[in-house]
Order: sequence, then C-alpha cells, then structure tokens
Amino acid sequence: MSSIFLPYLQSIEPDAQFTFNLPVITSSTGKRYYAKVGSPGEKDQYAGEAESLRAIFEAAPGLAPRLLATGTTGNDARSGAGNPFFLSEYMDIGGLTIQTAELLGERLAKELHTFKSPNGFGFAVQTYCGATRQDNGWFSTWEECFSTMVENLLQKLPSERRYAELLNKGEEVRKRVVPWLLRPLVIDPVLLHGDLWSGNTGIDRKTGQPVIFDPSSYYGHGEADLAIARMFGGIPNSFFAAYHKQMPKTEPVQQYNLRGDLYELYHYLNHTVLFGGGYASSALQKMNKLLRACPQYSDHSQLP
Repeated sequence: MSSIFLPYLQSIEPDAQFTFNLPVITSSTGKRYYAKVGSPGEKDQYAGEAESLRAIFEAAPGLAPRLLATGTTGNDARSGAGNPFFLSEYMDIGGLTIQTAELLGERLAKELHTFKSPNGFGFAVQTYCGATRQDNGWFSTWEECFSTMVENLLQKLPSERRYAELLNKGEEVRKRVVPWLLRPLVIDPVLLHGDLWSGNTGIDRKTGQPVIFDPSSYYGHGEADLAIARMFGGIPNSFFAAYHKQMPKTEPVQQYNLRGDLYELYHYLNHTVLFGGGYASSALQKMNKLLRACPQYSDHSQLP
C-alpha cells in the first residue's frame, strides 16, 4: 500500500522519510497524513468525499482536512478493477467545547453557507450520507432538489407492508409539504456539509480550531445543515446561537421550526434505510406533524 502514496508524499516533502501505519503516515519531519484505500465498489464514495472536501477547502480553508491526492490504482480505469485511494492532511481531533462550537457556527454561517454554486442546487457527483448514495444532479429550485432527495430515499426503502404507511405519507409530504414550505423561500444554493452531526465535528488539537469531516456535500438551503446537528445532541447550543447571529433565519421566520422538521425527516428516512428499527417511527412522527400543519393536506382523518 505504501507504493500508492509514496509519490504524492515525496512531491510534498522531497527530502523526508515516511513511516506507514495506515491509515496514518508519519514523515521524518513530524508531519502526519491520513491515507486510506477502498474496494473497487467504493469508488463513488471516495469520489464524493474528495469533491466535498475540495469544495469545503475552497469555501473555508482549514475548516476540514485538506485533500492532497485521490485516484484509483492501476492504469486501466475502464476495467473497474482498481481500488480507490485517498490522501489528506491528518488532524488530531478532539471534542467541541462551548467556545469552539461558537466558532464553528460563525465559520459555517460566514464562509460555507455563503459559498454559492453557479450551477444551481445539487452537486456534480454522487455523495454518500453514511452508506446511502445521494443521487445528485443539478436543479433550478431548492424545492425540486429536496423533493428529489426525499424521493430517492423512499425508493430505497424495502417495499414491505411495515413501510406502507411511511411510503404513502412520504409521497404526501413530497406533494403537499415540500411545495408549501420550500417554494416561498428566496435563497441561493450554498455549500452544505450534508451530514453535520456531532460525530463529524470537533477541534484540531494542534490549532484549537473547529473542524468538520466526513462530508456528503451538496448545494442547498443552509438551514438543512442544522437539522441533523439538532437530532442526536452533542453539539452545544452556542453553535446554533452563533450561526444565527451571523445568518438570520430565512423568511418566513414563522415556518423555521417546520422547515427544521422537514429537513430532519430526510435524515430519519436515511437512518430508516440504513438501520430500520425505531427510525421508521420517528420518520412517521415527523410526517404526521408536517401533514397536520399543512393547509394543503385534506385527509387529516388519517393522522393520529
């Protein structure tokens, strides 16, 4: 495996020697690198993470590990037999504090969520939220983009009887709730991390600065990045306060919490796809809440 990364490392530090203890590589100068090699079937995951990190570095240098090299082993890319690989700077990451969470909120609002796409909503390559492939593309409106993202998740659910209500109400959310809540928004497509839960945030112990990693990026509504950050805890409230100090809530403000429920629904559906179990009931609870609030949904008799 060392032969994959050595040419890239030598181009960065020509006179250094390197010790390989993958996924960490240490140079004789004391610098460390993060390296990994995947299976042929993981090429899209590696490409999605690489493009996400490139975009984040352009928008907010230092906020995520800098990508140094990525590619596929072997000379015949058409054979599909090569292994994807990935090389980035190494960060020794610790947990967020109240103060560093505040800095993270500021940077997200001022840098990442002001970095606009020239191509619309979506992303140029497929990214993966966990192990779930996000079938990205480009869309002219946020409504269309998000509706398609939800549709893709619904299509990934098994067509089993236990998911029948979830699938039916999911389609109602797409038809009724998504247009109601998202069509009125006047927003630009800005860069999102895409999977911003506490396990993908921290501080670089070397610099003391906040860092995010393992992105599944796309261009969308900045508030969507806050959804999973709220769902599982671990990110201090100072993050949200600092974020909205720099980035006011989108109008109509009175629908802010309902939009949050809609964006959280996406992640509950994704967790249902990945893990099943209680996440399906959590997704259904969100659907029922959104449909109860939606004036365009007529069949309230089917809601608990």
